[in-house]
Amino acid sequence: MDNAQAINEEVTLAIAQVRRGNIGAFTEIVEKYQSAIVRYLYRMTGDYETAKDLAQDTFVNAYKGIFKTDSELSFKPWLYRIATNNALQYNRRRKIISFISFSDLSENSPVLKESSGNSEDNLFIRQTLAKIPYDQRICLVLHYVEGFKYREIAEILGITKEAVGKRVARGSKQFQVLYGECR
Repeated sequence: MDNAQAINEEVTLAIAQVRRGNIGAFTEIVEKYQSAIVRYLYRMTGDYETAKDLAQDTFVNAYKGIFKTDSELSFKPWLYRIATNNALQYNRRRKIISFISFSDLSENSPVLKESSGNSEDNLFIRQTLAKIPYDQRICLVLHYVEGFKYREIAEILGITKEAVGKRVARGSKQFQVLYGECR
């Protein structure tokens, strides 16, 4: 059994325990996913404190949803869907149409702490991502940064797998062209 399967089984067991009234089991779920969700939300909002607040809202909504849903989504894509919806709602309230401009991120931001490569490469990557349209950028981030498969991204965003493939392909092509221009 690989690590992803083991995590899925752990989460499935924790969800079953939560549904049986063991609230403490949800703490395990939060601990597993909290830092990834905060990083993802930071990429979407550009504000670390807001990302932490939205992550908390995400887990509150997930906790409530565990009792209400028999979602066919596996837990991780379902959780990212909740996080995405929270961030989009936040952005609508603030009248922000697109994701954070990656060119505005500092070198020491939580988004880049786990990235490899040198700071010059990270700068070029941020500048390039800032130029890519929102619908393509979110697919690129979910696929290449968060590691989701096209099927999972489709579930998170509520679009078809084919639409995800097209957005990733267009975004990747545009990224290659723009990245070359930044260098």
